[in-house]
Amino acid sequence: MSSQKFATLRYTALRLGIFVVCFALVWVLAYFHVIPLGVGSSNAVWLLLLAIVISAPLSFVLLRKQRDAMSEQIVAKVDKQKARIAANARQEDGLL
Repeated sequence: MSSQKFATLRYTALRLGIFVVCFALVWVLAYFHVIPLGVGSSNAVWLLLLAIVISAPLSFVLLRKQRDAMSEQIVAKVDKQKARIAANARQEDGLL
């Protein structure tokens, strides 16, 4: 298995992992009343939003290498598809 082949899957899994860790941390902090639990019945929504806000910049900083690898993988696939479309267009032009 090449490291380039599963770059998108790896990035997504790591991003999800960072979110889960942040959510667990926020939940523990709310459980021990270090941070507010929310207003009324908004506890779950509050914790989810707070975990998203914390995990987004962490992912941006910590997953730079994986994001670059994923970008290279996507660019390679797009270039390959463009080449295939151009080859098909040249073939159709030759037949007309």
